[in-house]
Amino acid sequence: MTQTIFMVGARGAGKTTVGSALAQAMDYRFIDIDLFMQQTTQMSVAEIVAQEGWQGFRRRESLALQAVTRPSTIVATGGGAVLAEENRRFMQQHGTVIYLRAPAEVLAQRLEESPQDAQRPTLTGRPIAEEMLEVLAAREALYQDAAHHVLDAAQDPLRVVTQILEMLRLHEAVK
Repeated sequence: MTQTIFMVGARGAGKTTVGSALAQAMDYRFIDIDLFMQQTTQMSVAEIVAQEGWQGFRRRESLALQAVTRPSTIVATGGGAVLAEENRRFMQQHGTVIYLRAPAEVLAQRLEESPQDAQRPTLTGRPIAEEMLEVLAAREALYQDAAHHVLDAAQDPLRVVTQILEMLRLHEAVK
């Protein structure tokens, strides 16, 4: 298998942590869309949002998603990449989409432990636990719609990587 693997899920789900470990295990390239955009624009996510609004950021995110999609690459998408139907369809058609699903309280705890404010600007301005409940309520169906596979991201990241590797091997065996 050499197709692109897309990691989707809310902020704090472990897309970067799991994605980079999975890339290492599979000898794939790893690209984090937010970091890719920071490098190509020389601005943080918060700065892009401040200058161009969320609509401008989402437009850049869609272009970045298409730009980094290559064989043997694992892509950690931004938490809101699934908001655009074109992104959900693009990922489904150009690779395997894995939804790292975790409860709001787990996401909030992870974000409080490692805030990275410039990389992860608040979406609502509300306390992180409330924000994560609201974000998941609004996006759960979109994550499910985009995903080929859903994994429990509340577990240890290395366990998640092992599960993904097993799932991909089973998927290849069925082909």
